[in-house]
Amino acid sequence: MPSQSFLYRMPAGIPGDMNRVQAAVVTPEIITPYGNTGAPAAYGLASVIDATSGQLRTVGASDTYIHGFLARPFPTNSSQNGIGTSTPPTSGVCDLMRRGFMTVLLGGSTAAFNGAPVYVWTAASSGLHVQGQVEVANPSGNGIAISGAYFTGAADSNGNVEISYLP
Repeated sequence: MPSQSFLYRMPAGIPGDMNRVQAAVVTPEIITPYGNTGAPAAYGLASVIDATSGQLRTVGASDTYIHGFLARPFPTNSSQNGIGTSTPPTSGVCDLMRRGFMTVLLGGSTAAFNGAPVYVWTAASSGLHVQGQVEVANPSGNGIAISGAYFTGAADSNGNVEISYLP
């Protein structure tokens, strides 16, 4: 096995992984079947409980708040996807981080920094913007500010960054 070293900075983590788990509050939720109202397409995306179905879905254009972020299950026994490339199930039970620290994939083109506010893109995915993904710049009519959330530092070379979500 080849050896690897980190010359400047370790990776920030894997999207959907919870950090500092002693501060985390996680609830089990049921994912809305994809195509119905939008199951989350990736771990670490902002999600809401759908008012009609009572099930978890990706945040949408008409939403003004979030319930939490889709958390990666641990440990995982999936042999289908490697670490960092796994996709969440499209139905069934999942974990939703309601409070805590999580690594997420940064969207948009503005760099994250410690203390920067967290915004979520709620419009349909387009270019550098992914529906439900966090951003640093205020997306105005295409997103919402997340109360009680901030970035804890800069993103790594893959765009992974830690957020604090303590509503």
